[in-house]
Amino acid sequence: MPAAAAEAADAAPRGAALIRQMGLLAVLREDLRTHQGALSRPGLQTLWNYRIGTWAGTLPPGLRQLAGLVYFLGHRFCRNVYGIELFRTARIGRRFLIGHQHGIVIHQYASIGDDCSVRQGVTFGIGTEWVPGQGPVIGNNVSFAPGAIVIGNVRIGDNVSVGPNCVVSTDVPADRSLFIPPPRVIPREPG
Repeated sequence: MPAAAAEAADAAPRGAALIRQMGLLAVLREDLRTHQGALSRPGLQTLWNYRIGTWAGTLPPGLRQLAGLVYFLGHRFCRNVYGIELFRTARIGRRFLIGHQHGIVIHQYASIGDDCSVRQGVTFGIGTEWVPGQGPVIGNNVSFAPGAIVIGNVRIGDNVSVGPNCVVSTDVPADRSLFIPPPRVIPREPG
């Protein structure tokens, strides 16, 4: 990703900065619209729990602990029941869509831009090169199909589609589509 695009992506408010700029209720309403108003969707409930966790960090100490407890209990529930692990230390932008549940892991220091979506089995993580406080950086308008994995401190540009079961371990420029090769059809041996 060019340096100017990377700086612009980093400058957009995400995480607690987004909550401070827009206000918690405005962000929650936008999340509800993004998830088509379906309050029962596990992705929406997990995202709202994440938003409460990031909001807790902006509160005075007494309220911070109370909101932090709500986040902690919600995080455990979403991880153990829905199979979606989303830490409040991640930096997520606006209109993030968690389309399905189960097997979704978002690295604790991942940074995700606006208008992104993930589906079941998506993992953003760190490989063997751990750098404290850093994780994958995802641009705006990026979609991840089921089973996609992002490994390492990589940067994915804006307007990228990551196909099913892709493993991304290097930087991806903007305006790209990633797909794995199609399976080969091999005749069976007679017998």
